[in-house]
Amino acid sequence: MNLSLGPLTYCWNKQATFAYYEAIADTPIDTVYLGEVICSRRRELKYKDYLELARLLSNTGKRVILSTLTLIESASELVELKRIIDNAEFAIEANDMAAVNLALEAVVPFVAGPNLNLYNRASLDIMQKVGMTRFVMPYELSKQWLQQVLAEKSHEFETEVLGYGYIPLAHSARCFTAKHHQKPKLDCQIICQQYPKGILTQTQESQPLLRLNGIQTQSAAKVNLINQMAAMSAMGVNYFRISPSGFDDITLIKQISNRDEIDLTSINLVCPSKECNGYWYGEPGMHLQDNVTDTH
Repeated sequence: MNLSLGPLTYCWNKQATFAYYEAIADTPIDTVYLGEVICSRRRELKYKDYLELARLLSNTGKRVILSTLTLIESASELVELKRIIDNAEFAIEANDMAAVNLALEAVVPFVAGPNLNLYNRASLDIMQKVGMTRFVMPYELSKQWLQQVLAEKSHEFETEVLGYGYIPLAHSARCFTAKHHQKPKLDCQIICQQYPKGILTQTQESQPLLRLNGIQTQSAAKVNLINQMAAMSAMGVNYFRISPSGFDDITLIKQISNRDEIDLTSINLVCPSKECNGYWYGEPGMHLQDNVTDTH
């Protein structure tokens, strides 16, 4: 099973973003997703910057996939979307049905992103017919669901599962970060750049609840399915996705890449109070199962 690095969901400045991906270039990760998936107002990196990063990573042997916006709201965003799909150099991850439609028209194969809400095998088969080569399992679904879907009949598409990182839970036309600062969305002054890991919200009992990231709501805790890698591989999962959150990712990627030489439990549940895995077991997402390596 290969390792993949999902698209960066936070608004980092250009220097930090380039430094991060230059460090990623020196890791053994197989596939890297690049692109703005949250908000088109985040203009730190332009299309040409993502192409520059894509070529840098590609030159080090990485497979690069350009990710598209999750929520298309304007004609200018559609123009940029078409530009990404027509890049003629790198594969794409479609995170909106508009991207699927444009990819179909351009006869461009695509990865179906986790936000397309593909909740049954019939939907996956339809998407495969229109060009899907891989699907990223929606984050709230379980191991049992995936086993049933992959066992139904033979399939030609690949499967990818978010194995480590903050879980995207929902997207809205409203920007929660701008609202938090009492700023209008159209004049937000890119305030989200002040929060490299989003804004942590808590309950009245001071328990971590959610993480606000522009129009996106994330989990407060990171999902950690490292000890499920063997089980994923056995059921036919092709890619274990890590969602970027900082330079600690570099160490984690190197550790997981050497999993044949180490005990997975030594890097699993490093900080249990900040990790979760409930969705994988068909439970509330914020739950955390015991640290038991599943090889079946």
